[in-house]
Amino acid sequence: MLHRFVRFVPVAIFAVLLSGCGGGGGARSVPTAPGNPQQQPASIASAANAGVPQAAPRGIRVSVHLPLRNSAQLDTLLQSQADKNSPEYHHFITPEQFRSTYGPSSADLATAAATLAALGFTTRLTSQSIIADAPQTVVERSFGVRMTQSLVRGKTTLSVDRAPTLPAALAKAGATVSFSPLTMHVNSRRAQQAAFVPQNRYSPEGPYWFDDLKQAYGYPSYERLNGAGRTIGIVMSSDVLDSDLALYFGHEKLAPPSVTRRPVDGGPPAFDPNNGASDEASLDVQQSFGSAPGASIMLYDIPDLSDSSILDAYTAAIDENKVDIVSSSFGLCELYYTKAYNGGTDFTFILQQYHDLFRQGNAQGITFVASSGDNGAYDCENVAGTKFIKGVESPADDTDVTGVGGTNLITASIANSLRSTYVSENAYFDPFDPAQGALPNEIWGSGGGISVIFPKPWYQRLVNTRADTRTVPDIALHMGGCPVGSIQPCAVERSSDITAIGGSFYLLIGTSASAPDLAGLLAVQEQRIGSRLGNANGDIYLLNAIGGSSVYRHPPGDNGYATHPEYDYVVGNGTPHAADFALDPFGPLAGNPQTPSNP
Repeated sequence: MLHRFVRFVPVAIFAVLLSGCGGGGGARSVPTAPGNPQQQPASIASAANAGVPQAAPRGIRVSVHLPLRNSAQLDTLLQSQADKNSPEYHHFITPEQFRSTYGPSSADLATAAATLAALGFTTRLTSQSIIADAPQTVVERSFGVRMTQSLVRGKTTLSVDRAPTLPAALAKAGATVSFSPLTMHVNSRRAQQAAFVPQNRYSPEGPYWFDDLKQAYGYPSYERLNGAGRTIGIVMSSDVLDSDLALYFGHEKLAPPSVTRRPVDGGPPAFDPNNGASDEASLDVQQSFGSAPGASIMLYDIPDLSDSSILDAYTAAIDENKVDIVSSSFGLCELYYTKAYNGGTDFTFILQQYHDLFRQGNAQGITFVASSGDNGAYDCENVAGTKFIKGVESPADDTDVTGVGGTNLITASIANSLRSTYVSENAYFDPFDPAQGALPNEIWGSGGGISVIFPKPWYQRLVNTRADTRTVPDIALHMGGCPVGSIQPCAVERSSDITAIGGSFYLLIGTSASAPDLAGLLAVQEQRIGSRLGNANGDIYLLNAIGGSSVYRHPPGDNGYATHPEYDYVVGNGTPHAADFALDPFGPLAGNPQTPSNP
């Protein structure tokens, strides 16, 4: 039986994930070569005492979010920062400048914190919210709810019997607090491919190492541009093993990255090679650093993929302002936040909380990339849970996030060598097998479609998106296909990425691979221009509008929507010619793997 979304039924339930409960979901990958799994995760470095607290010291944690000020003015600033004709282009602000002009007023934050403290909470202020901890009895009394332990989507939660009532001072300030039962899922799975011994390049369909992908997409030479001076942040509910990084990069004769761990809300569960979140963290770090081997990596380790944990991780990244690009390889159908899926309670205010954080990050120059999902156009189950329907994922649907779709890459490889060249790509979906429990419309493919939450952003007016609202994805790279449970044989035109997990090599697929690949490519672009990018979508769409096929390939495909020559809901603007995309069209390119130009 395939892992899939919970069957949504409209019930009146709200929940807070218990401190320390489970990691992210996702199907486990089976090792394809023998190895010696490492029993202990790498040590977790101490984190700075800034932004989000490191652990919930007492009982239950809630985040009380306050609305931003001067919202229209902020949107104008963000567009100006992305407009090459504006004097504000790439002139980014500091967290302090953001708080003074756009964040909730210091008086409102102080009043909200004092209100919570008087009720018995321990509080910490961030740019936009108050992180508050208290025993269960205090939470129940303060918000007029009763809490009982229950199981929601396989995780132990505290469910409440009614919508929370905010104390008068918080309600007056326009505060929101989430008791949400929603949990996001990772966007990677096991590939349905034969076992291999990693020695060389194997076939036109891979599986691929990071330097195969760099050669195929025409990255700049490592000796010229490699992401040096840039820092990529990765958010995931698992640590990674340093021994896996040494194994993976050592195979390609490249020194592994030194990963800075930044625990949030107490950090993740112990590394478990049987857990999809550990697979995901390993894939994210290996793909992003492989794409930009000169960059630094910061891993925001969270206990689970609940909204509260993810929001706290983004808050830490933004308030501390140490990373240039944040990659997220997880998501959830945006419809699941609407009233119809939650017994008449509207949770879309949580998407506004995310949006406000992304806007602050963009204003500071931080770029957010997110995988667009692996269920093609049919990302959502209907309310009854009887079939999949069209929809798009959060956070890739947000207008201040770059949504990354995916393709199957085909290369021409030369036997007994490391050389390969780009041949073609396709983005056709793989149907799942009803005999194994698949629902109608349940497919594997590049996530994409039309948002019902977010309006059409200015940059999507640079090309014809054939929609009046935000559409996804914005760009694509290799994701691979043919997961376990799909119907068709997988020997032709389906590919995967090699990942080291727990001392063994695995074959993983999904937009969870294409998102960190793009994060690395953006780090290379930032090194080239000597600046952060903020919201990269302005440049991504402008490059299509003025450069077209000289910058992007537009492979054929179908994810429930068909591809279109200019822009579509399968691969967005297309897959990039990497050096042209990085604004270095005339420099030397990455050559053969394991050489100085492509280590």
